[in-house]
Amino acid sequence: MPLTESRAKPAVPFGGTYRLVDFALSNLVNSRYLHVVVLTQYKSHSMDRHIARTWRMSPLLGNYVAPVPAQQRRGKHWYLGSADAIYQTQNIIEDEKPDYVVIVGADHVYRMDFSQMVDAHIESGADFSVAGIRQPIELADQFGVIDVDPSGNQRIRAFLEKPKDPEGLPDSPREVLASMGNYVASVEPLMEALRYDAENESSKHDMGGDIVPYFVDKGTCGFYDFKQNDVPGSTDRDRDYWRDVGTIDSYYDAHMDLIAVQPVFNVYNHHWPLHQGLITNPPAKFIHSEEGRLGHAADSIVSPGVIVSGATVTGSVLSPGVHLHSWSTVSDSILMDDVVVYRHAQVHRAILDKNVVIEEGARVGIDRAADEARGYHVTESGITVVAKGTVVTA
Repeated sequence: MPLTESRAKPAVPFGGTYRLVDFALSNLVNSRYLHVVVLTQYKSHSMDRHIARTWRMSPLLGNYVAPVPAQQRRGKHWYLGSADAIYQTQNIIEDEKPDYVVIVGADHVYRMDFSQMVDAHIESGADFSVAGIRQPIELADQFGVIDVDPSGNQRIRAFLEKPKDPEGLPDSPREVLASMGNYVASVEPLMEALRYDAENESSKHDMGGDIVPYFVDKGTCGFYDFKQNDVPGSTDRDRDYWRDVGTIDSYYDAHMDLIAVQPVFNVYNHHWPLHQGLITNPPAKFIHSEEGRLGHAADSIVSPGVIVSGATVTGSVLSPGVHLHSWSTVSDSILMDDVVVYRHAQVHRAILDKNVVIEEGARVGIDRAADEARGYHVTESGITVVAKGTVVTA
C-alpha cells in the first residue's frame, strides 16, 4: 500500500513501461513454455486488462496466456492460499495432461530460463523442486529458508517459513538460501500433495508453507541453485539478479538498480527480452534550451510519451505520459503514467502513482513532516508515496 490500493501487486507498474507480472511471463515464454495460466483473485481487473491487451499468443499454434479467476470449484470458498488456488484449478492441468508443471510467483524482478530448471528437476528424480538464491541473513524473516542436505544429492532436508533466528550457511554465516517462490513439480505427486493438503484442516494451503514441507518430509524435495541458471545475454554483473519487491523500499531500490551507468539489472538484454506489449505513445520530448530553463534528464529512464519542458530530471524513472513543466525538478524518484508536475514544483525521493498532479510550487519528498501531515505514506528510509490521482497543492 498505497500502490496496491486498487490493484493486485503483480499489476503494479515497474521500470516505466512494464508491470511486475511481465517479468514472470517473459521468463516463461522465453523458456518456450507457451501454455500459461495466471491464477488471480484480489483486485485483478488492471492485471486482467493488461494481459488481454499485451499477452496475445498465436491461436493457430494453440499457445495462450490466460487469466483464470477464482471459481469455487472445490466448495463455497475462494482461494484459501496459493496451494488451494492450484488445487481448485487442477481441471486445467487435467485438460493439458503435462508431465511437469512450472509454478511461479508474479511479483519478482529477475531473468530465468525455466527450461534449465525443468531439465535439472527431471535429472534429479525429485518429485518437487524449489529454486533458491542466497540472501542476507537479516532478510530471512521475509522468505522461506532452505536447508540443503550436505551430502550433495541436492535434496532439501528442512524448510523454514520466514524464520526469526536462522543459522547462516556453512561457507557464508551471514547468508541463507531463500526460496524464490519458483517451483517445478511432477504432476502426479503434486496432485496427490494437493489432495492431502485440501483435507488437512490445520493447513494454511500455501505452496511455501505447506506443500514444500510435505515433499521435504517425504525426502523427495529437490533444490535448484539459481546461480546455475545461465540466461542468454546475461553478464557476471546481472546473471543472478533477483528482487522480491514486496515492500516500498525494495520496489524503490529495484528501480534504482536500473538507472546506473552499468545497471545491476539490465533491461536492454535483447537476447532475453522483457515483453510489455505495444507502446502507442509518441517519442519522448525535451524542450527549452535557454539559460536557466533547460529541459533535460540525466541518469534516468525516460519512457515514450514523456515531455520534459524546461524541467530538470536526475536519477529517476519516468513512465509514459509524464509531463514536467518549466523550472520543476524531479530527483531520485519514480513517476508512473500521466503524472503532471507543474512549474517550480519539486519532487525528491518519491513514488507518484498514476495521474498524480503536483501543482505549481508544490513540494513532495522534501519535508517528511509535511508529507505525513498530508496523509502520504512515508517509509522509514524517507521515501514518500503519493496514491493514484492525488492532487498535491502548494
